[in-house]
Amino acid sequence: MNRILIINAKGIVQYGRSHVVRGKDMSELPVLENGWLMIEGDKICDVGHMDKPFHSPVNDVIDATGKFVFPSWCDSHTHVVFAGSREKEFVDRIHGKTYEEIAKNGGGILNSAKLLQKTEESELFDGAFLRLEEVIRSGTGAIEIKSGYGLSYDAELKMLRVIAKLKKESPLIIKSTFLGAHALPSEFKENRSAYIDLLVDKLIPTIADEGLADYNDVFCDRGFFTVEETDRILEAGLKRGLRPKIHANELDYSGGIQVGVKHNALSVDHLECTGDAEIECLLKSDTMPTLLPGTAFFLKIHYPPARKMIDAGLPVALASDYNPGSCPSGNMAFVCTLAALYLGMSPEESINAATLNSAYAMGVMDEAGSFVKGKKANLFITKKMPSLAYLPYAFGSEVVDKVMLNGEFL
Repeated sequence: MNRILIINAKGIVQYGRSHVVRGKDMSELPVLENGWLMIEGDKICDVGHMDKPFHSPVNDVIDATGKFVFPSWCDSHTHVVFAGSREKEFVDRIHGKTYEEIAKNGGGILNSAKLLQKTEESELFDGAFLRLEEVIRSGTGAIEIKSGYGLSYDAELKMLRVIAKLKKESPLIIKSTFLGAHALPSEFKENRSAYIDLLVDKLIPTIADEGLADYNDVFCDRGFFTVEETDRILEAGLKRGLRPKIHANELDYSGGIQVGVKHNALSVDHLECTGDAEIECLLKSDTMPTLLPGTAFFLKIHYPPARKMIDAGLPVALASDYNPGSCPSGNMAFVCTLAALYLGMSPEESINAATLNSAYAMGVMDEAGSFVKGKKANLFITKKMPSLAYLPYAFGSEVVDKVMLNGEFL
């Protein structure tokens, strides 16, 4: 079996830890200085200090002097399967239109849905595959991909088939989420219940029977889906073995966090509008609050209260929300920069949130997010850096030197 040894690392980041990091513990990040890391096949074999001898024969030795070795980023919330960009809406927002105004006029998610419905499956796959190659280069090793730009029976299944093919063709760890309840299609504007019926009675059973999704998601927020509608959709998914994930409280105090916790959602995401009641609800749950500062940055809306959440004892995860309308970037290092600048998170907190906690938020903590024997050998080696804080500090700089997925350098 092929063995690779990385030696002389300035720091092996997130070694030996395999649990959710919460509250004040998020400020602590295990880093093994002057360390080595052994990879055997596609798994982490061992980690140690350079003073501790290693005797196993190896096929290749990588000298990481002056460099940090990170577990790959885990991006637990993306929409990377889409057709076409939306820079016109970007210009509209520069000229003063709000995200909600654009959506009400047929833009936003509905615009993406129109484009996707007309786009061939092969073209969607090719575009998404290029985006995955892009995020791999920036250090991502696990990613969750949602549907939700189909908004019809055929187009939602088309998206999920593309994600299934990406799972087979990409070296990334990929999880698939059904988000048929991303927006209400214009043709159902006068009959909301008929669209909910389509999701509950037709799409969810088909998706579950064909194994096309790992999770079931709803955009529970002002102007999208109500708590009552969300409750019905999540319940239908649970009956078919699809655990919930939720878009919640991006635009208002929507009740989305509470309905997500009620159904034991793996994560509730966005959370710009989060108060004491929502924090108290999350503290009593196993649901991961997932923050998407790239979206708040790009839409120029207020940021989620990360500091208040962490100080209350909650864990938080970070994800990119890579999508064509509200965050056209999947760069997780930049997400960590935004977390530092606008969420008040330290570099250690942001790295915990973008590795172990985000691995939990997409259900892959047993194989990703830290350096523990037996986990997948998904990692990146930085260029020479003076400290961990340099990573969020040097936004825009190329800090990744080498990327390894499944035990192979790409």
